[in-house]
Amino acid sequence: MRRAYLDHASTSPIRPGAADAIRAALDEPFGDPGRIHSEGMAARGALEQAREVVADELGARSREVVLTSGATESIAAATFGARARGEDQGVGAHVVLCAVEHSAVREWAARGPATVVGVDATGRVDPEELLGAVRDDTALVHVQWGNHEVATLQPVAEVVAGCRERGVLVHVDAAQAIGQVPFAFSEVGADLVSVSGHKFGAPIGTGALLVRRGVRIPPLLVGGDQERARRAGTEDVIGALAFAAALREAGGSLPGDAAQRRRLTGRVRDWAASEPGIEVVGAPAEGALPHLVCLTFDGVEPQPVLLGLDRVGVAVHSGSSCSSESLEPSPVLAAMGVDAHRSLRISVGWSSTDDDVDALLGALPEVLSGLRSLGA
Repeated sequence: MRRAYLDHASTSPIRPGAADAIRAALDEPFGDPGRIHSEGMAARGALEQAREVVADELGARSREVVLTSGATESIAAATFGARARGEDQGVGAHVVLCAVEHSAVREWAARGPATVVGVDATGRVDPEELLGAVRDDTALVHVQWGNHEVATLQPVAEVVAGCRERGVLVHVDAAQAIGQVPFAFSEVGADLVSVSGHKFGAPIGTGALLVRRGVRIPPLLVGGDQERARRAGTEDVIGALAFAAALREAGGSLPGDAAQRRRLTGRVRDWAASEPGIEVVGAPAEGALPHLVCLTFDGVEPQPVLLGLDRVGVAVHSGSSCSSESLEPSPVLAAMGVDAHRSLRISVGWSSTDDDVDALLGALPEVLSGLRSLGA
């Protein structure tokens, strides 16, 4: 049985180009890229070539790219570094964020003074309210590009412009946006941007923190001068090559891929609009990321729905984005004022087809009906 994998927003299967890059690299005699012997220099050359590709695809300079293990680390480095910078400059360590940020942002913000700003029923923050929370001691403002649970796009341009006027650093979590919508770091104007490789088909454990030229923040990871002293630890050369290959593959087909993903999630939206007890939450399609749609449903708990769909070969997600083991209520949905206990997140990606959506839309009504008849 061919399974319908519709959880790309959690992790997208590795792209063919990334897999090819890994296989090719395994045959190379790479050493430590920090050494000056031949093996080390070969590794250094490969690493910097990968960095150039990443920079080109993200509209950045190569020196602005810090290779990391993914968005969680990048978010931590951005928050820690901005707060340390603010304290060193005598400004302070206050952070501003909205209530629907990823848990990595929320939990790092909670480690110091922070102001959390609410959102409307679609999950969108008011840029004036977010900027209005900036204080004299604010070191950093966080803003998502697009939400990881309900796909709502945030007013990034307005927030970045307002932060620039106020002289405060701004970090954009672009983990769900890269590979889904056009992105150019040089045009965004943000100081810091976090990127996650496994959301668009690079291996798990790859990513980047983009740091605008001229911005200096202390490193989160210390113990070596790797990444121009911005992130200690021997670099993952093979991971960097695969990250670059996946990013290039994603960027090369982006316009067509985005349209295809919006069409697939549009099918789910259209189906939900005709079903009693089913509601699409988040912004309308034109104000949302193309690859993701979130549903809420009446009368049943989410875990039996997930298990029922999995049993017939359909993989989706429910609940808090990073708490699948316990299916905790979603703080994102709670902040939006909708049912945080019963949700279904469907997300498509590079390998998704109409057959996958057919499988979902064929199975979900039967699963829901069966569970409701049992009172589950």
